[in-house]
Amino acid sequence: MTGTTGRVALVTGASSGIGAATARLLAERGMRVVVDYLHSDRAAAEVVAGIEAAGGVAMAFQADVRDPEAVDTMLDQVGAAWGGVDVLVHNALTPYAIKPFREMTWDELGGKLDSELRTAFVVTKAVLPAMTARGWGRLIYLGTGLARQPRAGMIALGTAKAALAQFARYLAQELGPQGITVNVVEPGPVAETRISQVLDDELKDRQIAATPLGRLARPGDVARAVAFYAGEDAAFMTGTTAAVNGGMSMY
Repeated sequence: MTGTTGRVALVTGASSGIGAATARLLAERGMRVVVDYLHSDRAAAEVVAGIEAAGGVAMAFQADVRDPEAVDTMLDQVGAAWGGVDVLVHNALTPYAIKPFREMTWDELGGKLDSELRTAFVVTKAVLPAMTARGWGRLIYLGTGLARQPRAGMIALGTAKAALAQFARYLAQELGPQGITVNVVEPGPVAETRISQVLDDELKDRQIAATPLGRLARPGDVARAVAFYAGEDAAFMTGTTAAVNGGMSMY
């Protein structure tokens, strides 16, 4: 198989926000897309329906990516229908506490670290056999600028995503000889997501003021960076991180 047309992409947490935008864009570019979700049956169905209405190919699966059995069941069904997964976009976000370290328990900090790495471990283990057999694969993990630039109250998410970024670098070193690239996309604040809805207007205004491009990222901005890593144009890039934040990371 040449190019990415017809490749199978699994997008975790794809019923809304960045995941949904990524699923739509990858389908638009010719991939067959698995829309993984946990709770939102209707939203996932709407993503699939939109892809199909635009002439793309997609299917939705409900699977908790913290659960190896659920992930294996999903991959078995995908394999029976389309063959193995070629592109993994690990976007699913597990819950986390927003509070200062002084008020945080170990269960809140350690629990987020565990769930962040557990989900990445589980889904990566599940997709690797098919990628290795083909000698071609793309592993793309969604991080956050908070892994590099601390912000008050975000120690759990920022620390967990920093661990995820280092996990990805180790994978890039190990899997490169097998034709598998591993990269991270780190958005800054993203509008039109569930997380953005809990931010107050004053904080959003400060974030926009700190962004040279003068606005927050949108899900489509992040999706385009993911799609770049998923395609042939990024074939010689691995172990890298793309900061999608409108220049905010310069300060």
